Order: sequence, then C-alpha cells, then structure tokens
Amino acid sequence: MEKEENNKIIVDEILEKHRLDEALFSLGVALSRSKVQSLIKNGKVLVNGKQEKSHYCLRIGDVVEYQEYTEKPLDIVGEDIPLNIVYEDDDILVINKPAGLVVHPGNGHYSGTLVNALVYHEEKLAHEDDLVRPGLVHRIDKDTSGLLCIAKTDFAFDGLSKQLRDHSMHREYYALVKGTIYEDEGKIDAPIGRDVIHPTRFAIDLNHGREAVTFFHVEKRYKEPYTFISCRLLTGRTHQIRVHMNYIGHPIIGDPLYGSGNRKLYNKGQLLHAYRLTFVHPRTQKEVSFEAPLPQYFQDVLASIN
Repeated sequence: MEKEENNKIIVDEILEKHRLDEALFSLGVALSRSKVQSLIKNGKVLVNGKQEKSHYCLRIGDVVEYQEYTEKPLDIVGEDIPLNIVYEDDDILVINKPAGLVVHPGNGHYSGTLVNALVYHEEKLAHEDDLVRPGLVHRIDKDTSGLLCIAKTDFAFDGLSKQLRDHSMHREYYALVKGTIYEDEGKIDAPIGRDVIHPTRFAIDLNHGREAVTFFHVEKRYKEPYTFISCRLLTGRTHQIRVHMNYIGHPIIGDPLYGSGNRKLYNKGQLLHAYRLTFVHPRTQKEVSFEAPLPQYFQDVLASIN
C-alpha cells in the first residue's frame, strides 16, 4: 500500500488481502486500531468512493481515501509538579525529566504529566492553542529520563523545530543493553513503523516505515554480559533507540516492550537517559549544549555489575 498524496492511498501487492483497519493502522492514520475503526464506522474512510466495513479485504488497485483523526480537545489543568530546570530564559526552558513522568496528556494519562507541570509553572508557552502539547519541541518516553527543550515563544518553537527537521539539533543518550557489542561504534539505518500486531509497539518496517538512523558508541563492556553505550539520534521516531537496539539483538535493560530476558537486572523501565542536548539558540544564534548526569538508580545498576 502506498501513500500517493495526503489522505489518499493506493493498495499494492504488499498489503493485498489485509483488512482495511489493519492497513490504515499500520500506516499511522491513527494511534490505535480502535480509532481507525471509528473513522471507518463514521464514514470518514472510503474505498473506491464507497464506505466499507473494517474487515473489508483490500485488493490491488483499491483507492482508499480518509479524513484525519482528530482528538477531542483536553482541558489541561496546571499541577504543582516539581520541575528540574537545567536552563531558562525568555524563549526556552531545558528540563531534566525524571523517569516515570509522562510528557503530555493522552492514552489514559490526563493528569500528572510534564505538560500539566509546565502549565502550572510557566506564564507563557509556545503554541498555547495546542491543547495537548503546548511548548513541546520534542518528546521522550515515560520511563526514559533526561533532557527536554521547551519553547516559551512561537519564535523559539519555530527555530527549534527547524533544527529537528534538518537534524542539526543533537540529542545524545546513555543506555545499558543486553549482551556484548564488539564493535566500538556503529550506525543503525532501519525504517520504523507501528507494529500491526502489538498496537503499543513499533517495529522495523522496510516497506512502509519512516527513515530512522541511530549512531552508537561503546562506552564500557561488562562481563555479565552487558554493554554501556552512548547513542546519537539523527532522526527522532517514537521508541527509536529501543527498537533499533532490539533489532540488532541488544535490547535495552529493563525495557518492558522490546527484547526478552532483559528485565532480570532491572525491571522498572528501560535504562535510557537523554544526557546531552545541543542546538543553536534561536534568539542568540549561538550554539548551546546542556548535560544531565545519570540518575542515581542508573548509577546503582552500573555499580552492581562492575
């Protein structure tokens, strides 16, 4: 199935005989299969100009047209959640997010998020009309700790977003992975798409996935065997480092979604930490770089395997 243009798809031989809802979900039309089914049920998906059921079996050449799924606006309430502020000025805010804190409301998390904290602590955030992600330039997963840049002005948001798109913003991570990586460094270039079998996961999808590139460098090898690595993102797909490390046979320790047998040492979420963030400040046009030390629990795990 190939996207010919916005909201229009022509079925090819790869997804021939797949269900309509399964195919649309695999292409990321909505964040869950139930939401795709809602689009179909409400007549917002047409196959060859006609409304079909979710279980419709696709044929080569079918033309699928759909309307975008839009979330119901959320009423975000500010909450007095402590923020670890690494840097702040009139345009930007750099936060060291703890593991366990969801970044923005959605998917069952409608309070207690970083956005709730930002709304409480900050008088102004970029794109205040965004009722889910005001100020958020990029995201990290709930159980990933580390640095996030928040835009307080639309000017800063536009400048930082451009750097994300052209890959000039550098996001670097530490991770502890299963097994021994013998190469001192490497590059993983494998496209990522949503896993059609497990809705909460992502997977390598060579046919329909979006470009995803991760560079890694071995910091230390342990006898257990485990390997402590640093990673740099070129792209920023959801779960990118987690999916890529699992793909090459070295899942991140503690990761509940990817890999097997990787939760014996630590079982409270992936040992992944965004330790360095480097970009050009949109106002001053000078390069700035921020670092956040490994959380104590991460240090304790490393000490336990020394």
